[in-house]
Amino acid sequence: MPLTNTDRRLVDDLLAGNAGSWRTFVDRFTGLILQVIRQTAQAHSLKLSADDAEDLCADTFAELLTRDKSALRSFRGRCSLATWLTVIARRIVVRKLNEHRYRQALGHVMAHQAAVDYASSELNAGQRTEQKEQVEYLLSALPREAAALLQAVYLEGCSYAEVALRLGRPENSIGPLLSRFRALAANVQKP
Repeated sequence: MPLTNTDRRLVDDLLAGNAGSWRTFVDRFTGLILQVIRQTAQAHSLKLSADDAEDLCADTFAELLTRDKSALRSFRGRCSLATWLTVIARRIVVRKLNEHRYRQALGHVMAHQAAVDYASSELNAGQRTEQKEQVEYLLSALPREAAALLQAVYLEGCSYAEVALRLGRPENSIGPLLSRFRALAANVQKP
């Protein structure tokens, strides 16, 4: 399917930073991105929750904006925008799913080690207190919004909808914020 004039104008408006063009783009292609996510997860024999799919969708859109919209700037118009976006989204989703599998596998290894540590009673009350102090220090070293988000999701078990209401942000912004704040937290120096 060839590139339509509407799609060409949309891409030009996005690259020019015209008001409303990003919202039009997101509204138009969110369904397509979510479909690509579902198909890709199914092809990799993975079951995704609605929150996971929304996170991947938000990550895909965020990736299109990185490096001054370099992915969008690479669009040459040799095919329809939907076809090009499907290929780009699939690549991003596969990469994100592989990163997730790696973190998950690493998490299982760390969980197993924690179980072994606990069973052998190496984790005494003093070490638990030290870990609690490290978590409190980490939260105090982060910006207020980052600490509130991480605490709500990881310590209180709040859903994205609950966190969005608490922080006064759109629900679909919570996943990307969480990713950014986790990266920020990983760079905080421990006492």
